[in-house]
Amino acid sequence: MTLEEFSAGEQKTESDPDNVVLCLLAADEDDDRDVALQIHFTLIQAFCCENDINILRVSNPGRLAELLLLETDASPTTSEGAAQPPDLHCVLVTNPHSSQWKDPALSQLICFCRESRYMDQWVPVINLPER
Repeated sequence: MTLEEFSAGEQKTESDPDNVVLCLLAADEDDDRDVALQIHFTLIQAFCCENDINILRVSNPGRLAELLLLETDASPTTSEGAAQPPDLHCVLVTNPHSSQWKDPALSQLICFCRESRYMDQWVPVINLPER
């Protein structure tokens, strides 16, 4: 399973978009008030629904970065020299073409998304608590 990041609506990958099996939309409470980001999320969700890509909302992008083992020390710095956290507002999870490659965790996550849709929760939310 590979993770590929979208930022500001531009694709940062050259892989086949047909391999995308999951879209993680990460936002914290402050991001909920960002109208531009919410429009961005709406457009991404429409694209994913049209292309049968599972969608999952995740709270706490900082915790998501920790879980994905992204080092904030290697992140770009601002003009003041403070490290900026990686932009994880939209993360795409892809699956290689190999039909023999199966990830049980990814299968469970996709099953969770499917079950949520059956219960009319089209974009399920997972709350990631602070450590």
